[in-house]
Amino acid sequence: MTGQVIRARVEMLEGYKFRVGFVDENVPDVYMDEPAPLGTGEYPNAARFLSAAIGNCLCASLTFCIRKSRAEMLSLRAEVATTLERNEKGRLRVAGVSVTIHPEATDGPTLERCREIFEDFCIVTQSVRKGIPVDVELKLPESMPTDTE
Repeated sequence: MTGQVIRARVEMLEGYKFRVGFVDENVPDVYMDEPAPLGTGEYPNAARFLSAAIGNCLCASLTFCIRKSRAEMLSLRAEVATTLERNEKGRLRVAGVSVTIHPEATDGPTLERCREIFEDFCIVTQSVRKGIPVDVELKLPESMPTDTE
């Protein structure tokens, strides 16, 4: 892969509670947890962060379009509904995401024009819609025996 790289570190604290930090970024760590019965549900899990990422990206893209057109976003809110379903193996998967956005801008025609184009600039939504290649590498400690030994 080439291009900009965003790096995160994920550290298990206890049970299913994790601390997530963003490398080379000046933002505070966030915490994640699985819902009960696995975790305590004290923090959002990955599916909830995915929902928030999609909603945030769409809102930011729409706001950018409005401001780039020299109008102002007066208010903006979105509701994101992420549906989880079990696949043929009985494993939970994200089956769909529905986003409802409620914008109010100073210029109606600008809002209408942005309505037609803003989704194309949302990197998260467009990536999720097409599928994201994910490479996974499991690095075992050198002292741990493997099946090949």
